[in-house]
Amino acid sequence: MVLQSPLPKLLITGASGFLGWHLCQLAVAQWDVYGTYHTHPQPLAGVKTLPVNLTDFQAVQQLVDDLQPSAVIHAAAQSQPNICQTDPVASYAINVAAAQNLAGLCADAAIPFAFTSTDLVFDGLNPPYCETDPLCPVNRYGEQKAIAETRILERHPAAAICRMPLMFGSAPTAPSFLQGFLQTLRQGKALRLFCDEFRTPVSGRDAAAGLLLALKIVQGRIHLGGRERLSRYEFGLLMAQAFQLNQATLSPCHQADVLMSAPRPPDVSLDSTLAFSLGYSPGLVNAELAALSG
Repeated sequence: MVLQSPLPKLLITGASGFLGWHLCQLAVAQWDVYGTYHTHPQPLAGVKTLPVNLTDFQAVQQLVDDLQPSAVIHAAAQSQPNICQTDPVASYAINVAAAQNLAGLCADAAIPFAFTSTDLVFDGLNPPYCETDPLCPVNRYGEQKAIAETRILERHPAAAICRMPLMFGSAPTAPSFLQGFLQTLRQGKALRLFCDEFRTPVSGRDAAAGLLLALKIVQGRIHLGGRERLSRYEFGLLMAQAFQLNQATLSPCHQADVLMSAPRPPDVSLDSTLAFSLGYSPGLVNAELAALSG
């Protein structure tokens, strides 16, 4: 006899990714968690992992029909702007078409749905950005997320569209940018970071907590940024201090100094006042980095 879990089922796409891993870690306390992966299977404690190609509509439809989840968080994406810029067809398939299709299936079954969007839906010229500011992306990644937002809300008006900031932390399934920064400093190599690109970063743990909160109580768009506006260089200084690393090889540079496929906005700081009022409470960056360094 197979015993059914008394907990509601939560389906998390992209469970093997950085944000997906953090979502799974937090969600298992209150949900019966199912996580999808495409090419990178990962053992996740307390999580039932399922292989699925999210760009295959029939496969996704079968998954939703078979699982009948109580809620869905769509965290899977091609989130590297340079890849989206150079391969727009493949990135569109996962970032727009797959998201739109999954939202439609959830709408048809009246399933709560949360979508992970990005602060890069803005051009960075008029920060800080609130939820009602007009979308104006400068690269294909931001453009694809902006299109997905609109189409999801057309199909599933009760969906939570969660605009995520720069996220940092540690996950065994996928690194964040933090690991590369740390490795460079530990090897005594030069680390040049933008002093003219500003974000409102949060830890992966806090980002996951915000998403789980939004899934339950938000309909429409919400910003899940951190409490501080920091440049990449300022973040690097805090990181070096927290991990007690030599700052001598850390230096500022400008966006114009680095040739990249995808244009980058200068300041996409998010105004997350609405989320804060609903109980979202991300920690300060130096405190989160200190916790990671321990």
